[in-house]
Amino acid sequence: MNSSATPGQRLKAADLANPLYYLENMETVVNWVRHHHGDLLQADERRRLDDFADLSVAARALLTRMVMRSGDLFRVDKLRYPELPAPEPVAMAELQATAWAQSVQTIHLDELFRLFTLAELRPALADLLTELGHSPGLSKGQMKVLLADHLDQVDLAHWLPAHANNVIHIEPMPLFDRIRLMFFGNLRQSWSDFVLVELGYQQYEEVSFAPESRAFQCRDEVDCYLVMHQCREQLDQGLTAEQVWSQIPAVADNAWLASRRDRLLLELGRQAERQGDQELALAALAQSNHRETRLRQLRLLERMKRFDEAWAIADQWRNEELSDAEAQGLTRILKRLARKLGHPLPSTVEAEQPETFHLTLPFTGVPVELAVQQHLWRDHQPVFYVENTLINALFGLLCWEVIFAPIPGAFFHPFHTGPADLTREDFVPRRQALLKAALARLEDGSYWQVIEENFQRKQGLANPFVNWQAISEDLLKLALTCIPARHLKVLFGRLLNNLKEHRSGFPDLIRFMPEATEDQRYEMIEVKGPGDRLQDHQRRWLEFFAVKGIAARVCYVTWQDNTESGEPE
Repeated sequence: MNSSATPGQRLKAADLANPLYYLENMETVVNWVRHHHGDLLQADERRRLDDFADLSVAARALLTRMVMRSGDLFRVDKLRYPELPAPEPVAMAELQATAWAQSVQTIHLDELFRLFTLAELRPALADLLTELGHSPGLSKGQMKVLLADHLDQVDLAHWLPAHANNVIHIEPMPLFDRIRLMFFGNLRQSWSDFVLVELGYQQYEEVSFAPESRAFQCRDEVDCYLVMHQCREQLDQGLTAEQVWSQIPAVADNAWLASRRDRLLLELGRQAERQGDQELALAALAQSNHRETRLRQLRLLERMKRFDEAWAIADQWRNEELSDAEAQGLTRILKRLARKLGHPLPSTVEAEQPETFHLTLPFTGVPVELAVQQHLWRDHQPVFYVENTLINALFGLLCWEVIFAPIPGAFFHPFHTGPADLTREDFVPRRQALLKAALARLEDGSYWQVIEENFQRKQGLANPFVNWQAISEDLLKLALTCIPARHLKVLFGRLLNNLKEHRSGFPDLIRFMPEATEDQRYEMIEVKGPGDRLQDHQRRWLEFFAVKGIAARVCYVTWQDNTESGEPE
């Protein structure tokens, strides 16, 4: 197979200047899967991929174009790809001769309306519509609804004789779907996410792909994922939760697959609840360990007036470490349940209000955050607009090796900007020892060297926590000089409590005061322009800062009255 990726080599994306770049990328994917997951393919599947390599360039390219599109039925007369080195009919004849494609004479009504235009359908179906007492002038949608009770399978030779040999079915879709799953780690991403994009603009961290780091260790696990994907598709297509429930696979002895199952159960529980099947919803939610299930389960128990059961779960849960959203939702539920059951209201700590200050500034057209930055800047006390970039970057640079550790289910191919399980519930537990070792550097003082070395060595490599354009060497050195290690420890601890929620909400600005005492060398400043107010996730960070003794204030800005010049107040 003519591919840029042979076993043992690092993958490279095709150059978009090559008219057949999509074929080169497809071959790269196929070779990658053959090399890293060949043992998960059956002998006939491996032979089929060998046959793919033996096709002519034109036939491989045409087949790739069809695989990339939706569905597995195509009109031959609509396949026009001028970049092919041989005409489409010649390439199609080869695909049919080698059993990659075959003509079909009978198609489903849905496919008929997908493949053919209204102008083609009206004359073909005119007699039938007249028989049914309707005008052929109906819209395509109206026509399809009307005929649904009268036509299921459509014989093309009868209804559209001019197209009797014009529709083909491509045979390898299940095989290519399996390959797509093993390469991407999901079936949500389409081939175009790799085959039709320019990947060369970004540099990626090189991750070890040892057999033990694979998400799938055996073919049964791939099959399990495919069953769960089918279940999710059935839910999306409108099947009832009860119909899908019996198809949910048993718990897999694979942490990555188990997390996918948890997410599927959460969705099934939501569907069951919407469909009025509360008992099934409870059963599904109770089996799921997804982070969102407990609040949903408690709210459902409330609606079912099973208050004692809800109280027992909620009372136990409040003693665990919770994210902000969980703590807020749980507190509200506990208050409602306490009133209904006559229990004492749970004690709450009044949130500290952040310190504030006000500025009146001339309107110059720059964003309000930059106006405040410019106003506060002093050479001995520089102010930077960092928002969510700085603390995340410090974490990403310190924990770089943890983030890119070859944990099963974290990386599937060399083009990941970060681990696939980054926002899943088990991201931290599965890396507990690695994170402990990385954060221990904050205790022994070696964190400074690690962060600076990674800043230099990893410059430009994609990392979900590091925005290279926002982090300069000067900013990094000031941050390490002025932010105490104990503050970084508590900030990183809160990040890890819920990476999905807590990576945002940081104040807009940070002011450094290198000449002050250690505890007063920096402060964070959230900026609010006229009419703007704090968002919940910003408020929760400010409350956290107050509890931990981290200096943070909110700056409210008013524009100077420049009404005479037509500028806003």
